[in-house]
Amino acid sequence: MKGKAVLAFSGGLDTSVVIKYLQEKHNLEVITVTVDVGQEDNLKKISAKAKSLGVLKHYNIDARQEFVDSFIFPAIKANALYQKKYCLATALARPLIAQKVVEVAEKENASALAHGCTGKGNDQVRFDVTYRSGSNLPIIAPIRDLNLTRDVELKYAQKHNIPIDTTAKRFSIDQNLWGRAIEGGDMEDAFSEPPDDAFIWVKTKNLPENPQYLEIKFENGIPVAVDGKRMKSIELIKYINKKAGANGVGIVDHIEDRVVGIKSREVYETPGATCIIEAHTDLEKMVLTKHELKFKAMVDAEWSWLAYSGLWQDPLKSDLDMFINATQKRVSGTVKLVQLSIRLLEKDSLSYGDFNQQKLINY
Repeated sequence: MKGKAVLAFSGGLDTSVVIKYLQEKHNLEVITVTVDVGQEDNLKKISAKAKSLGVLKHYNIDARQEFVDSFIFPAIKANALYQKKYCLATALARPLIAQKVVEVAEKENASALAHGCTGKGNDQVRFDVTYRSGSNLPIIAPIRDLNLTRDVELKYAQKHNIPIDTTAKRFSIDQNLWGRAIEGGDMEDAFSEPPDDAFIWVKTKNLPENPQYLEIKFENGIPVAVDGKRMKSIELIKYINKKAGANGVGIVDHIEDRVVGIKSREVYETPGATCIIEAHTDLEKMVLTKHELKFKAMVDAEWSWLAYSGLWQDPLKSDLDMFINATQKRVSGTVKLVQLSIRLLEKDSLSYGDFNQQKLINY
């Protein structure tokens, strides 16, 4: 009887190649797992593709509420911004996805765990750490272990009749409820301005000229209402993503230090996270003491590093959570944000041009 490997499956080229590799090279039956964290993919299409590749079984798991309650909310309490910029959207989702894979592997009595991460990114660490913290099963990562290039993968896919999306993709996108990460293409050049079509949440042109307001109400450090309306957590984040994005708020462009030691130009689209963390940080200034704020800033930075590095199960993170949660007992109140479109007088003419930056001011 064949052994079984459980694979975190996105439906893309990498994880599709991994299915066939596990079947052919390791003589394993493959069980695929797709975890919904708000990426808005067509889960039925992904499931159909997995089955067309001969998997033994496919799981679609809706983990959106767990993602908010157990990952996003703690990040808000910690004002989590890696290197003071990145809201950790992808970093927060990976441990949850890996955790679900481990749960399926235990249920299915699997003999191996697998993922499709490369050896250059952070995700390999995030998957490996969570896999190993919850299981002693061997971890198979063919894309990383064999250093497979895209050209090699495409040839392998053609050889094994793996359906390939031939649509030209200018960027590599990872998306969930908390943000979008955009890489590749012209943006490999750090001096190249991200093109407008890279963004789908944040409006970059024809922004409102009048000040736009957003009110966020917090209870014990957690956002519970927006613009006077109490909402369920998923809808609340979607609402702020839409409103803030429509007003040009939420594009982050910076040079990031990856866990593996590589510097990388990263562009993120995070309107909801930008507003919520900004509001939460300012509310803390109102209700916490000077000494609490000074110490919590250090705690928040360490918490963000642990989350970025995939160390979600590290005991230190649990220790930091205890301190952070204690401070949040007084973090209740409403913060008003206003977005202003700044307009600059052109030097050699009488006309005005839009300045492509939005400023958030708290009241």
